[in-house]
Amino acid sequence: MDEVNPGHDAAPAAPARAGDVLRTAREAQGLSLGDIGARTRIPSRHLAAIEASDYQSLPSATYAVGFAKAYARAVGADEVAIAQAVRADVDRMGRRVAEYVPQDIADPARVPSRGMAIIGVGIALALLVLAGLWYGTDLFRRDRTAQEVPAATPLANGAAPASTPAPSPTPVAAGKVVLTANGEVWLRVYDADKTTLKIGTLKPGESYEVPANAKGPLLNVGRPDKLTVTLDGKAIPPLGDGSRAIKDVRLDPQAIAARLSGAPVATASPTPAARPTSRERTGATRRTGSASGGETSGAAPTVPAPAATSTPTTAPADL
Repeated sequence: MDEVNPGHDAAPAAPARAGDVLRTAREAQGLSLGDIGARTRIPSRHLAAIEASDYQSLPSATYAVGFAKAYARAVGADEVAIAQAVRADVDRMGRRVAEYVPQDIADPARVPSRGMAIIGVGIALALLVLAGLWYGTDLFRRDRTAQEVPAATPLANGAAPASTPAPSPTPVAAGKVVLTANGEVWLRVYDADKTTLKIGTLKPGESYEVPANAKGPLLNVGRPDKLTVTLDGKAIPPLGDGSRAIKDVRLDPQAIAARLSGAPVATASPTPAARPTSRERTGATRRTGSASGGETSGAAPTVPAPAATSTPTTAPADL
């Protein structure tokens, strides 16, 4: 019987790949790729590529090694051995992946799709078209408005139009109008809207300054001879002799300046005297008759003249 040569054992099994080691460790702990992705912040598709040793689908060899080490830490495997195994696998493949592209590692949900990009370009083009239409319409409207404005009619013989000089504005007098009492005097100052500015009795020596912003100030005064009106300290002639009250006297600086210069000013309205009643007129007539009778003795009483008889419009017939 042939004896078995113990020196010819079966060939040793090939070392497990890094992806197989990581997958075995994950499954032993009952974890999913989503759980590993939550721990490592690595997309699940990259973790699946590491388990399948599909390093060509990863951004680069550097990131393949880094992802594998993070995976190993998450499942408690030897990250140094895993990194060496990944480098060996990448070297055997003879492929060096291009440098890292941020869009490959980022979450696909954050990368705009091609359709969204097309929609964005379409919106931008539409906005440009609308802006061009608006600008063209506005330019056309301005040109049309300029054409509708009639040109100035040329003067005959090319004569230049004579410019009419604008009338110079009449200078408005301004100054401080002050009312000063020479004796006890009652007065009322009001404006054009009948708003009372000052009413009452001024004692001798008291003064009242008419507000500069008063609108058409006017004066009613019982004794105009007891009141002195000044414009910037210059007194005007008395407003009256005191025999009667006056009203509606203009107190604006223009009117007072006119009184100083002697120019005619609208006269104040004197307070009208009371008209005699019919009884007073009858008494006056009787007193006049009595006086006449006393002076001329034996004079016949005055006989009223008869009322005039209206003449008929029809002439009398001939006799």
